[in-house]
Amino acid sequence: MSTKASDEQHYKLSYRVGVAENKNAKFRKTMEDVHTYVKNFASRLDWGYFAVFDGHAGSQASKWCGSHLHTVVEQLLVENEALDVRDILNKSFLVLDEQINTNLPGNSGCTAAVCILRWELPDNEPGQLTDLAKHKRKLYTANVGDSRIVLFRKGQSVRLTYDHKASDILEMQRVEKAGGLIMKSRVNGMLAVTRSLGDKFFDGLVVGNPFTTSVEITADDEFLILACDGLWDVIDDQEACDLIKDIKDPDEAAKILVRCALENGTTDNVTAMVVYL
Repeated sequence: MSTKASDEQHYKLSYRVGVAENKNAKFRKTMEDVHTYVKNFASRLDWGYFAVFDGHAGSQASKWCGSHLHTVVEQLLVENEALDVRDILNKSFLVLDEQINTNLPGNSGCTAAVCILRWELPDNEPGQLTDLAKHKRKLYTANVGDSRIVLFRKGQSVRLTYDHKASDILEMQRVEKAGGLIMKSRVNGMLAVTRSLGDKFFDGLVVGNPFTTSVEITADDEFLILACDGLWDVIDDQEACDLIKDIKDPDEAAKILVRCALENGTTDNVTAMVVYL
């Protein structure tokens, strides 16, 4: 399921976005993945917002994030222009976590992998924002759960996210310190991820604080892959990048990744977003 927020433009953006998804009807009765991208994000020329959400215990949480997270991020960015974008993303995730747990019935939750691509002036440059020659491209990412963002740089995959799984030793220690138990690589024997948005039933154990990164985008960077674990469960980061490195069309690249996941026996919904830089 997609929630695309963009207008037709009369100029060429510096990035191109392709998305493919499949419910995987052989194993899944419903589609709980959601994706969103926003061109000229925050009404800024050539900025971009890209996100994938993987729901569990229903699609309510993932749909809420797909419809609302970019609006919260934009509002906080406009109100706090001097604040580090990673702090904005952290705050936005916590706001959405609270919204889901307050406004939605049931106990649904979702993983999230989010990117913001934008132009910035170097901190030590006195130039004006209109001085395009001095701008640099920055990419900010945030994730909870096991949805993943991978950058293809100089022929190598660079993972920009952290898989928050109950099998991870650091996450195990955090959950146990908070009073929870890890049984069979699941929080209290039930949930495989240790960070998500929603999941009010696990309040205090499963948290919404994301892992965040910041990286400058250069000519060495070719594309991003954002995908839910329906892809990453059956293919590793480098294999995914190698599959599409010679593909010119981002929609075709995303379709290739989804098709590969299905052919490799994934049992989950599959969503892949490819952003050519």
